[in-house]
Amino acid sequence: MHNVRLDSVDATPRPLLAIGTDYAPGTLLDFHVHRRAQMLYAMTGLMEVETDDGAWLIPPYSGVWIPAGKRHQVRMQGASTRSLYIEPDAAPRIGNYCEVLVISALLHELLLASLTMPALYDEAGRDGALAQLLLHEVGLAPTMPLFAPIPQDPLLAKLCKAFLSAPHIQTTPEQWAGRLNKSLRTFTRLFRQQTGMSFSEWRQQACLLAALAKLAAGQSVTQIALDLGYDSSSAFSTMFRRRLGQAPSNFIRTS
Repeated sequence: MHNVRLDSVDATPRPLLAIGTDYAPGTLLDFHVHRRAQMLYAMTGLMEVETDDGAWLIPPYSGVWIPAGKRHQVRMQGASTRSLYIEPDAAPRIGNYCEVLVISALLHELLLASLTMPALYDEAGRDGALAQLLLHEVGLAPTMPLFAPIPQDPLLAKLCKAFLSAPHIQTTPEQWAGRLNKSLRTFTRLFRQQTGMSFSEWRQQACLLAALAKLAAGQSVTQIALDLGYDSSSAFSTMFRRRLGQAPSNFIRTS
């Protein structure tokens, strides 16, 4: 199924529906929910996902798991996608949070093949076997650390969202504590309570999210490092390699 609206097939009595969709650059799918769980895969381009819990950035050849009923919005940056919509009782992953998934070569090929599956596929035939294998592989997919949680505290959330749009590694917790009229100790405790991360961990994660978007847009490693406030491109590359297991130059080649 290609460029088919989910609502036209959602009631189909099958545990899994596979839909491929092409999006123009900058397309925003405003906040919405699905009755089914969704595994959204970017064949090309970049996806920016936001929920009430936080923000994810999904690079090419990666997927995002969105639990059933999870309110979310997605901005597509030239993305061609494959989506698996899965009945809640057939969902192969547990938990109420979105996850960025590493898509294996096998899962990639299965997602390509899924485009030929009709909504009312033969569960006893090849398509039924393909659906079961897709569910199995989605359940096994490892996750990537590409999440920046958004606090519930409204003032702190406002600072976090502004930082995500223009992150800088040299930003200090003292600066944010001052803006919130709190002591450093109180701010540090509040930030961890609200996000589950230290300020420095969250700051680095936000910079990593921005770096991936800039790399996908074709910016140089040196320019990205400077924009994010790193002392050198080597310092930035070391952070990138430590978090994602590959150099930023490799990400450019594989994107």
